[in-house]
Amino acid sequence: MANLIVRNLEPEIIDALKQRAARHGRSAEMEHRIILREVLGALKKRSLAELLNTMPNVGLDADFARAQTSSRSDDVFN
Repeated sequence: MANLIVRNLEPEIIDALKQRAARHGRSAEMEHRIILREVLGALKKRSLAELLNTMPNVGLDADFARAQTSSRSDDVFN
């Protein structure tokens, strides 16, 4: 396993970590590992279907229909 060093933490954060660890009967280092696992472990990759299911309904397909113009399609780059 790798080591992680976190520098320049505010004293309030360190105190909160120590208090939380004490409430759970763990060392501050173990509490830190558990917090990281809880937060980062929840960031699992989702399938495209799961991602699409989280998108809000924004209208009907007709709302996004392409407006037809009078120009010909082969004139697009001229």
